[in-house]
Amino acid sequence: MNDRIARWIFWAGTLTSLGLFLALTVDSHTRFAALTNADQIDDHVVAGKRAFERHNCNDCHTILGFGAYYAPDLTRAWTRLGETGVRRRLEHPDVVFADSFRKMPRARLTADEIDQMTAYLRWVSEIDNNDWPPQDSTRRGKSSTARVVSGAALTPAAALVNQEGCLACHSLRGAGGTTAPRLEWTGAQRDADWIAAFLADPEAHAKGTGMPAYPHLAPEQRLSVGHFIVAAAATR
Repeated sequence: MNDRIARWIFWAGTLTSLGLFLALTVDSHTRFAALTNADQIDDHVVAGKRAFERHNCNDCHTILGFGAYYAPDLTRAWTRLGETGVRRRLEHPDVVFADSFRKMPRARLTADEIDQMTAYLRWVSEIDNNDWPPQDSTRRGKSSTARVVSGAALTPAAALVNQEGCLACHSLRGAGGTTAPRLEWTGAQRDADWIAAFLADPEAHAKGTGMPAYPHLAPEQRLSVGHFIVAAAATR
């Protein structure tokens, strides 16, 4: 290979890469409005973002890749928790996290600020950002659940944990969600009977918890899940 051919290869590769980069950049910019649902940004959403910044939520939380990692990523918070769950955490974090290893300060938000921040978190959660962050990825969640359940030898209780989507919020043996207490922690603090009763009516045992009830499960099923969680704590 002589110098002339080497220069041609260099310039061809450089210009091709540059062309692809510019084309992808233009494509991204033309799709921003659709990917971010820009048409849904109203005064309520804008006010929610300002309230989020005014109360320094980024000092603990990350959102859209910006912020700290002390507390859960909020990019998909509205998707994980729903409107009721988000509101409860903004209004009474001291109640929601009373029995949790997680603690969140009460910002004493006004009713308007709670409405605005809820609207802002809903808008953020609906942005198409290529399945990010990974801890809220539905693909990752299914993979983590399958790994934990297979490691538990697919006992009936483990199958229920899988079926009811417990690991979307809770974690077990390092896999699962990060928005609710680790199941090992719960199993170490409570007995199987308490866990079974809690599953039937979470609100009666922890007001404002934001966790759904499981009345459709038979009492013996709820108790088996309780024993499973207690056993998981004993073998961690």
